[in-house]
Amino acid sequence: MIREKCIGSFLEALEAQELGAERIELCDNLAEGGTTPSYGTIKMVVEKLNIPAFVIIRPRGGDFYYTPEEIEIMKEDIKLCKELGVEGVVIGALNRDNTINYDAIKEMIDLAKPMSITFHKAIDELENPVAEVKKLANLGVNRILTSGTKETALEGQEILKEMIKEAGEDIIIIVAGKVTKDNLDEISKLILAKEYHGKKII
Repeated sequence: MIREKCIGSFLEALEAQELGAERIELCDNLAEGGTTPSYGTIKMVVEKLNIPAFVIIRPRGGDFYYTPEEIEIMKEDIKLCKELGVEGVVIGALNRDNTINYDAIKEMIDLAKPMSITFHKAIDELENPVAEVKKLANLGVNRILTSGTKETALEGQEILKEMIKEAGEDIIIIVAGKVTKDNLDEISKLILAKEYHGKKII
């Protein structure tokens, strides 16, 4: 089982490693749902950590509909992560009607490979995320981070199970949504997945 801890600073990254996290999602501004951390933070994490760090590529908080300029910012940040030797990036972009902006996502994936690609919780804004699982896998996305469109993994467990079934061996579903060290045992028995994500997962 991979426990991915969502963290908001370099010090939290070190602490997550010490506590035994298998991987971190590196963010800034967690109060806004996470935005792209600074160059210096990313560089230090890559240099000092022995566990993989996936970096969120998100220019601001709020919705996931981005202007062409914001998409360009995200692409520049992806290039930067690649240069710094980051293991993976966490991306997502929607159209105004809450469908996936596949044109932007494909551009980001083409730039990011061979880094690992996670599509983040923007997926939970969709009416039917299950229908997008194979499309994202075919595009080259390695993981989908989701709470099954609900606030918590437990509330979203039916959709999460459908997504995991749909994913098969083609893509990994990371179970998120208020997953903590206290309920991970219960959640992992109810929702059989390889990877789980949370701010308090360890």
